[in-house]
Amino acid sequence: MLALGGPLLLAAAALVLAWAGWRAVSTLPSEAQEKDPGWIVVDEAAGQWLALSGLAAPSLLGIAVSFLLFRAFDILKPWPVSWADRRRDALGIMLDDVVAGALAGAILLWLRTLFPEALA
Repeated sequence: MLALGGPLLLAAAALVLAWAGWRAVSTLPSEAQEKDPGWIVVDEAAGQWLALSGLAAPSLLGIAVSFLLFRAFDILKPWPVSWADRRRDALGIMLDDVVAGALAGAILLWLRTLFPEALA
């Protein structure tokens, strides 16, 4: 639903969510921050929102491509995602997914210039 507000609103919301997530994760004991527990999902949400902000308007194809690009960057961890992932603190937990989302969003923007009708 938030994606219907447009890419700038979605990007701003992603950054606010990332900041709130960082604040929340910062309150965890350092042992939890070092392991990046799977039950912390606010980083995934912020990253996916950033990826979606690369779309002019949501479409089924655009959402699917956004998700696949984000997951690819999150799993394969190319630089600078890998740099952020090596941090063993609250910032690292949030930053690797935010960077993965930003990279996915940037590729979506580039793909929109190549295929404007397909990815709206």
